[in-house]
Amino acid sequence: MTQRTPGTQRLRRSAHFVPGANEKMLHRSLASNADCLILDLEDAVVPQQKASARAVVSQWLKDADFGGKERTVRMNPLDTPWGLADLAETMQYPPDAYIVPKVSTLEELYTISAELERLELHYGHPANQVGLILVSTETPQGVLNLPTFAQCQRVIGLTWGAEDLSAALGAPRNRRPDGSYLDLYTHCRNITLLSAAAGGVQPIDSVYVDFNDAEGLADECQEAAWMGYTGKITIHPNQIDIVNQAFTPSAADVNEALELLAAFAEAEEEGLMAISFKGKMVDVPHLVRAQRLLARVEQIKEQTNA
Repeated sequence: MTQRTPGTQRLRRSAHFVPGANEKMLHRSLASNADCLILDLEDAVVPQQKASARAVVSQWLKDADFGGKERTVRMNPLDTPWGLADLAETMQYPPDAYIVPKVSTLEELYTISAELERLELHYGHPANQVGLILVSTETPQGVLNLPTFAQCQRVIGLTWGAEDLSAALGAPRNRRPDGSYLDLYTHCRNITLLSAAAGGVQPIDSVYVDFNDAEGLADECQEAAWMGYTGKITIHPNQIDIVNQAFTPSAADVNEALELLAAFAEAEEEGLMAISFKGKMVDVPHLVRAQRLLARVEQIKEQTNA
């Protein structure tokens, strides 16, 4: 079995869209606190400008100083005239990963992976270094096949989409008037998280399209973080810091995790692994959760020099 492409554990609290060929937005994004930049060749680019935007993005990959930010490219879907051409040109100076939209089948991912393997060889790049992050619920077939997608070894992350799915279904909306998702889209959110965890890849929550609603964004981020998502896609610069904060453990959570580890260390000396902590009974799952939280804090410090 081929070893999974590196990158599953990379810090992606915020993965921020940059419209392809928009130099102003690129420079603004480079100066932001986003962990990952998504150079978009799909929805942000009209058909008659696909080729020119592709050339610009390829040049960005060659020349721009991303300052440690992850460099990803959202390609066009395979069933368009532009998907394979996006790979051919941008692989001259390869990104860290491709964002793959409208995935429907595992076979599509194997096709993309094989093409990347060919291009890595053609351009003289190391093999199996470019990952795939999938927008995995934008088609009905994709929702049904989602649990299989992490079988492709290049897949390093899963996110999901409600807007394209609702369009594919002919649904007039995907949220209730109070802002909560309708049940179908909640299912997509849940199955994306479960499929990512089962496949050993990173779960990234979907966009929050109302970029003027900072409070709603913060609430949705908090819920996603509680569920186990590690980050969220952003579409406006004002969303980035809100998202980063939500997916960064708070000082209070860090202190409690440290206290819990100390309590378990003391209890272990007495041969105990189920103890009372702040009025609650805790055992091994609570210890593992605290350890993972502290490991994430260290990762954030290392990758952001915070």
